[in-house]
Amino acid sequence: MTILGEHREIPAAASAPDGASSRGTDPAPEPDAGGAWHPRYGAGERRFAGIGALELESGAVLEDVTLAYESWGQLAADRSNAVLVLHALTGDSHVRGPAGRAHPSAGWWEEMVGPGRPIDTDRYHVIAPNVLGGCQGSTGPSSEAPDGRPYGSRFPVLTTRDQVAAERRLREQLGIDRWALVIGGSMGGMRALEWGVSHPDEVERLAVIASSARATADQIAWNNAQIASIRLDPEFHGGDYYDADRGPRTGLGIARRIAHTTYRTAEELEDRFGNRPQGQEDPFDGRGRHQVTSYLDHHAGKLARRFDANSYITLAGTMSTHDVGRGRGGVAVALGRVTARTLVVAIDSDRLFPPSLVEEVALHVPGADWHVASSTVGHDAFLLTHPGREKWIGDLLAV
Repeated sequence: MTILGEHREIPAAASAPDGASSRGTDPAPEPDAGGAWHPRYGAGERRFAGIGALELESGAVLEDVTLAYESWGQLAADRSNAVLVLHALTGDSHVRGPAGRAHPSAGWWEEMVGPGRPIDTDRYHVIAPNVLGGCQGSTGPSSEAPDGRPYGSRFPVLTTRDQVAAERRLREQLGIDRWALVIGGSMGGMRALEWGVSHPDEVERLAVIASSARATADQIAWNNAQIASIRLDPEFHGGDYYDADRGPRTGLGIARRIAHTTYRTAEELEDRFGNRPQGQEDPFDGRGRHQVTSYLDHHAGKLARRFDANSYITLAGTMSTHDVGRGRGGVAVALGRVTARTLVVAIDSDRLFPPSLVEEVALHVPGADWHVASSTVGHDAFLLTHPGREKWIGDLLAV
């Protein structure tokens, strides 16, 4: 058993530096080489739960683990109205609220969560943690090890089950006995499904959106290319780049470009951009860009300013090893353990999690409600407004 030492985080009462409000709309400062959130940016709407030592599937132990989370709505006296919202690969706990110094991006699911929304915060108490291994306040590769330096290359391999184990500790600490709903899309859907399989008595309802019970060869291949692009960046330094001036932003940007093309459909990209040049740039002179290239450049730069490359590697690796059937007699047997009322939603244009893959969940979870949402966008449609999906979630919560 390997002990990976004490982790130190800021206290929950931490405020923005110099007395500045962390609730404003000031842009986040230029990041360090790692691109991770830092206490000097202010806690913002985050709260911090110390969940103690966590033994991982690998046998390694992370000591004094912290999970950052945000919450909305009031917990009922009988604690029966708690909802767990789980984010995707480059998401975080900031489901609702403006961008600012403490939060590099505005809320990523405001159309779904909030007063009068399908997950109504006038009725439900919503908890959204930053995933274990992430970089927005939870213990991850950019966190301090016992020697005061970031873990970097020393951070252990994580599995989906490790992440759910950490979230379960959070549930216990918050005094919540059972989730009224666990919901997530993409990587968040993987964790949601693992919740339903590992702890069926603790999940009343389950919603799995654009996600799967296992990683496919295609997903693993795309993840491998993204991870390689980061590791091959000369600024990566084997994962120990936090004291450098820049860090592997180029490699992280390439990873984001690769990922983004899997999140959108070829048809959508063609319709939006075609082969048109970007403004007055001339692609034929070797320096000018096409519109679609400019679009990918924008998303690459945006991610590099708010995300840590080591966290990207850790979480992409977690997705690649995801398999609820591992050690449980296979996917079908594992999914048969789910007792929650379950909603499973696929997106018809999703080429990363195609409907045939997502349907595997619906076929083997007893009594699952199965729907296919129509969208030209592709995988990213799980983040966008869709009247059918909102109705389906409303129906799930109504019973």
